[in-house]
Amino acid sequence: METGDKVTITVETIVHAPVEKVWGYWTEPQHITKWSFASDEWHAPNAENDLRIGGSFLTRMEAKDGSFGFDFGGVYDEVRINEFISYTIGDGRKVEITFISQENDTKVIETFEAESTNPIDMQKAGFQAILDNFKKYSELSKED
Repeated sequence: METGDKVTITVETIVHAPVEKVWGYWTEPQHITKWSFASDEWHAPNAENDLRIGGSFLTRMEAKDGSFGFDFGGVYDEVRINEFISYTIGDGRKVEITFISQENDTKVIETFEAESTNPIDMQKAGFQAILDNFKKYSELSKED
């Protein structure tokens, strides 16, 4: 049994797009595969998403050279359309994402419980890189 307080990490960005569009890009598998990775050396070849309380999601993340890959998945605890998502990932850690509409922009705030294997700074940088990739995709994409 783990002892001590859990460390939480927060990353955020402002996406220059309306909240309805941002929500769709965050939650629809055809969009998730276009942004859910931290660098150009990686990709997300597959994503599944059952966006409801008790529903599950799974995104496959792989190095493009085939050297490494993993599944990122979990179960939704709370879903408020265009506002808030919380879920528990496979190892039991909690993640919360808040979407705040600011006229034609959307502030996205993601808070997650840190794991104990990698340094906190590395975890924060990884989640921020994925969020930055999401922002770039959302602002450049013409898809709906």
